[in-house]
Amino acid sequence: MSPHPVAVFVSGTGRHLENFARLAESGELPIDVVLVLANREGIGALERAQRLGLTSLVLDPERELDSEEFSRRAFTACEDAGAQTVLLAGFLRRLAIPPAWRGRVLNIHPSLLPAFGGQGYWGERVHRAVLERGCRISGCTVHYVDDEYDHGPILVQRAVTVEPGEDPDSLAERVFAAELEAYPAALLEHLGK
Repeated sequence: MSPHPVAVFVSGTGRHLENFARLAESGELPIDVVLVLANREGIGALERAQRLGLTSLVLDPERELDSEEFSRRAFTACEDAGAQTVLLAGFLRRLAIPPAWRGRVLNIHPSLLPAFGGQGYWGERVHRAVLERGCRISGCTVHYVDDEYDHGPILVQRAVTVEPGEDPDSLAERVFAAELEAYPAALLEHLGK
């Protein structure tokens, strides 16, 4: 059986991208990363994509396109590349999901949604909010993407205990470790494996 073709949308370091590529190479994930789509230039994810020999595209780094036109071009690029699933990996741009792509776009968020999700909740902001609220448990969520921020059916969640004296950086590091397991598990569930 041939690997399932995926596109990975990135805006930052590309650590999830590298994890997907490593798991695909080892045979642990039956995928082929056929496109890396970025909305920013000069980011670590593009350097990783180049090092890994992956095809990449930077779309609208000046943010001249509205959400609908950006999304139309992004999903057209996915179709042209042969992708069947889109994985958002630290992608910080609103997408309008075309009807044909509903149920085929996954996202990972660094909290247990619906807590600490929505517009403006990303990266360190999430972990700082968790700590300021006094939460004892945080974690991550992989979900299908719809037209609302951090919304859509949940595939996988992983809980992470908040340790005494935790700061946003240490919490982020431990949540990210959980993400590296949760996202591939959710993708396998999506693929029916």
